[in-house]
Amino acid sequence: MKGLYIVTPDWDDTARLLEVSEQALQGGAALLQYRHKTADAGLRQEQAEALLALCRGYQRPFIINDYVELCLALDADGIHVGGTDASVAEVRAQVGPDKIVGASCYGDLALAHAAQRAGASYVAFGGFYPSRVKKYPVTTPVDIITRSKAEIALPNVVIGGMTQENAVPLIAAGADMVAAISSVYLAEDPVAAARSFAALFNNH
Repeated sequence: MKGLYIVTPDWDDTARLLEVSEQALQGGAALLQYRHKTADAGLRQEQAEALLALCRGYQRPFIINDYVELCLALDADGIHVGGTDASVAEVRAQVGPDKIVGASCYGDLALAHAAQRAGASYVAFGGFYPSRVKKYPVTTPVDIITRSKAEIALPNVVIGGMTQENAVPLIAAGADMVAAISSVYLAEDPVAAARSFAALFNNH
C-alpha cells in the first residue's frame, strides 16, 4: 500500500464520477475508496458496481466506506470504517481474513494501536489541513506519522485537505498513502493531478 489513495466525492452523476475516477486511475492512483454519504441504496449499489468494474480493469483495489453488506455483496476488495476498536473487530469478523480493512484514527495513536489489535489492514490519520469536502478539527500533528511508523506495524494513510504541495512533509515523515478527494476530482486535469501525487512517492 503506497501512493495516491483517491476517495470519491458525493456526486450523484454516475457518468461523471466514473469518468473522473478513470482519469485518476490513468494518472496512477493506487487505490479507490467509494464514499457517498447522501446516496440512497439504489444509487450506492449502481455506483459501487460500476466503480468496482473500473478498478478491476486497472487492477487497483476497490474499497467501500462503511457499508459492509455492500462490500460483501459485490465482493469488493475491502472496507473503511471509523476508528473504534469494536467496529474494526466486528467488520474484520464479517469480511474474513482476506479483505482490506481500513480504520480512521483521526489524530489518536491509541486508536491506531486498538485498530491494529482488532485486525485492521491500515490506519488513516487526519485531518492535517482544512478540507473543501469534510468538516473536522484540523488538529492532527505531523509527528503522529513518525510515531506511527515506530509503533504500528501497518501502512498509514494521511487525509484532510491534501494537495501535492502540503502532502510533501507528510510523505517525508513516512506517510505510505495520501488520500485525496477535491485535489483530484475537482482538478482541471484529473490525470495530471493524480500523476503529480503519484510522483511524490517515487523518491520515498
